Amino acid sequence: MSEEPARHTIGAFGYSFEFRRVSWRDLAAALGPVVLIGAIAIWAAFRFVRPAPPDKLTITSGMEGSTFRTTAEKYQEILARNDVKLEILPSEGALQNLQRLRNPDVKVDIGFVQGGLPVSTENSAGLVSLGSVFYVPLAVFYRSALPIERLSQLTGQRLAIGREGSGNRVLTLRLLKANGIEEEGPTQLLNLSGKGAEEALLSGKVDAVFLMGDAATPAVMRKLVHTPGILLMDFTQADAYTRRFRYLSRLEVPMGAIDFATNVPAKPIALIAPMVELLARPDLHPALSDLLIEAAREVHGKATLMQRAGEFPAPLEHEYPISDDAARYYKTGKGFLYRHLPFWLASLFDRTLVVLLPIVVLLIPAFRVVPVLYRWRIRTRLYKRYGELMALERDILEHPTPEQDADLRRRLDDIEQRVNRIKMPLPFADQFYVLREHINFVRLRLVATTAAPVTPPSDQAPG
Repeated sequence: MSEEPARHTIGAFGYSFEFRRVSWRDLAAALGPVVLIGAIAIWAAFRFVRPAPPDKLTITSGMEGSTFRTTAEKYQEILARNDVKLEILPSEGALQNLQRLRNPDVKVDIGFVQGGLPVSTENSAGLVSLGSVFYVPLAVFYRSALPIERLSQLTGQRLAIGREGSGNRVLTLRLLKANGIEEEGPTQLLNLSGKGAEEALLSGKVDAVFLMGDAATPAVMRKLVHTPGILLMDFTQADAYTRRFRYLSRLEVPMGAIDFATNVPAKPIALIAPMVELLARPDLHPALSDLLIEAAREVHGKATLMQRAGEFPAPLEHEYPISDDAARYYKTGKGFLYRHLPFWLASLFDRTLVVLLPIVVLLIPAFRVVPVLYRWRIRTRLYKRYGELMALERDILEHPTPEQDADLRRRLDDIEQRVNRIKMPLPFADQFYVLREHINFVRLRLVATTAAPVTPPSDQAPG
C-alpha cells in the first residue's frame, strides 16, 4: 500500500479539490511550541547539570611516612581501580592542610584536617566535610612519683608540646590555656615532638610530653609505657573536656591492652582525642565524593585498639558542615547505576538521565497538546468560511435587490472556490463535505429568495 497523499480531482462542476493524509504545514505549526519547550529544557539541562567527573584529584596529606601520607596512599590505590588518579601533595600536617584548603590559589581538592584547629569563618567559608575518618588520641606521658590526673597539675614544669605549626601543638596550647597555663607564664613550653620529645623525657630534660598522631608512634608509646618512673596520664576529666570542646571524644585504653603479659596499663585509662575529618572544597563532584567515602570505609572501617568496626567514616559534624552529597551517601549509599556498572559508564548514564528526565517530563504533556493544536488549525480554516457563509445568509434574508443578488451570488461563488482550494487532511473530510452541503443549502436559499415575488407594502388599510 502506498503512503502517498490521496488526491481527488472533480472537474464536472468547474472546480477541483484534493485530500491529503496529513497537513504537514499545520503539523509543523502545532509542533512548534513543543520543539521550543524541548529546546529550552535541553538548554537548561546542559546549563545546570554537573559535567563529567574529573579523572584526577589532589589531596594534601602529610610528611613522608606519616599517618596522613600512608592513608592517602591507600586512597590512591583504591581510586585507581576506578581510573581516578589521586595526586598526593606532601605537607607539614593538619594545620598546613587546612591552610591550603582555605587558599583558593593552591590547587588541592581534599585534605586531612584534625579537629581543634583554628577556624576562620571568612577563610573557611565553603569548606565541607566528607566525614570523620579516625581518632588521633592525645597521650600525655610524665615523670612523677605520684599520679597526675589534671593538666593544671603541670603548672611550672617543662612540657614538650610539639613542633611549631603542628596540630599537636595547636590542640595542646588550647587545652593548657583552659587549665590556666599560658605561653608567657612560669611553665616552659618546648617545641619538641616524636623521637626528640621521647629522648628529652627519658633524659630528664622535660617533665612531660604531649604526643598525638604521627608523634605517638607505636615504638615511642611502647618504650615510654615500659620505662619505670614514666606514667601515661589518665584524663579523669575526659567527659568535661568533650562537653567544653565538641570536637573531642573520650576514649578508653582497657586494662592490659598494651601488654597482656605485664598487664600494661594496670587499669583502664581515659584519653581525649579529636577526630580527623576529610575536608573538601564545595565544587567536589558528587561521584568523586562517593568514591572517596567508599575508599574511607575500606581503609578505616576495621576495628582497632581505639575504635569499633564500622565506626568510621562517620557523618559527625564538628567545625565544618557535612556536604550534601556526603549526607546523601551516608543515608542511601551509592546509586543504582554506580552499584552495578563501572564508574565511567555509570557516570555517563547518570548525566544522560539528568538531561533526558526533565525533557521527557516536559514533552509528554506537551505532545498531548499537539493533536489539539493540529485539529484547531485545520478547523479554523473551515470556521472562517462558516463565518463568511453566515454573514451572506443574513444578507439574503434582507430580500436583496437584483443588483444585490448578483453581488451575493458572486460572494457565494468566491466562498465555494476558496473552500474547494483547501488542502484538507483525510480525517477531516466529513467536516469538509458538511461545509459544502451548507454552501449548497445557502445557494438554494438564495435562488428561492430571488425567485419569490416581493410584495410591496400596502398604504391602504384592509377593508
